[in-house]
Amino acid sequence: MHRGKSNQWPYDRKPILVFWETTKACQLKCKHCRAEAILQALPGELTTEEGKKLIDSLTDFGRPYPILILTGGDPLMRKDIFELIDYAVEKGIRVGLAPAVTPLLTEETINEIVRHGVKAVSISLDSPFPEVHDSIRGIEGTWERTVWAIKEFLKREVSVQVNTVVMRETVDGLPDMVKLLKDLGVNIWEVFYLVPTGRGSFESDLRPEEWEDVTHFLYEASKHLLVRTTEGPMFRRVAIMRKALEEKGINPDEVLKPGELYFRLKKRLVELLGEGGEAKAQTMGTRDGKGIVFISYRGDVYPSGFLPYPAGNVGEKSLVDIYQNSELMRKLRSAEFKGRCGACEFKEVCGGSRARAYAYHVDPLAEDPACPYQPGTYLKLASQLGIKLPIGTFGEEKPV
Repeated sequence: MHRGKSNQWPYDRKPILVFWETTKACQLKCKHCRAEAILQALPGELTTEEGKKLIDSLTDFGRPYPILILTGGDPLMRKDIFELIDYAVEKGIRVGLAPAVTPLLTEETINEIVRHGVKAVSISLDSPFPEVHDSIRGIEGTWERTVWAIKEFLKREVSVQVNTVVMRETVDGLPDMVKLLKDLGVNIWEVFYLVPTGRGSFESDLRPEEWEDVTHFLYEASKHLLVRTTEGPMFRRVAIMRKALEEKGINPDEVLKPGELYFRLKKRLVELLGEGGEAKAQTMGTRDGKGIVFISYRGDVYPSGFLPYPAGNVGEKSLVDIYQNSELMRKLRSAEFKGRCGACEFKEVCGGSRARAYAYHVDPLAEDPACPYQPGTYLKLASQLGIKLPIGTFGEEKPV
């Protein structure tokens, strides 16, 4: 989803994106589902009126309002979803929708989504290979319907962001996924680094050195389409350094020395699409609780959907108060991290995945176990090679 001019956004006062888990209900059975979705709505789900009050609270942040992303489960399982969309649009709030690809997502439904003013949708496609995607989603034929839905939204000039979860089962298909998205005409790829939460399995997680290779590969992929990451903020560290090296005329592969997985993925990407052009790697400094907030189906406020650590409930306190003043949110925004993340020179622009830290250490301020980076390494390299990293990389107003 479009995120605005984040470099000027007042993170301490308001989020850029507000995700609302409108329901837990969904017809899919995804093996990595954060929401642990079920077929029926759970008791305590926010009512229509409570949902409208939540929408009202977004205007309390002041203009420009945060963008509202309606997610789930499957938001199409709510009978009042279009009433809620209309209410938000009438308030001047931009709305994004994250529908599940189920029999509910028909051509008629897509027309309704467009008619009610939704300008952007996110669609999950985890593999370019139908059998892999269908295995993950739990229902045969889902891949084919997903590709159909992407084409239908694009035909109607709706911005489509494709979400892909990277895990053991999908990592080898990443180069072919770039090719598929290019062929479909998709320009925005949101890559989710697996967090073992909900149904997400620890066995599907990658090793730290593999995550680092994936991160280097995604920079190369960003030479073909816009790449953003969720729970993979180390992408910003790698993208900043690789770009700085390239601008200096230095081959990043020779200096940063990624591993075998990176070279295998890059080789396949070049075979499919060539070297690519200028990198389009989004490196803005949002993270869980900083520019992003998540509202559960029953009104609990989390730093993100992958970090189920409640900072409050919208039925008891205003969303503005929770975001601005809860102890957890304030610590996350001020980068009060532990271990390597706390010592890292990239903690402002990266900060590690707070959700993964919580999943592994039961501490949202712990270091990110997926990141192998040793603080100071890139800073030392930049100094040795005479490279100036961009202004603001370290939360300062002067380059290194």
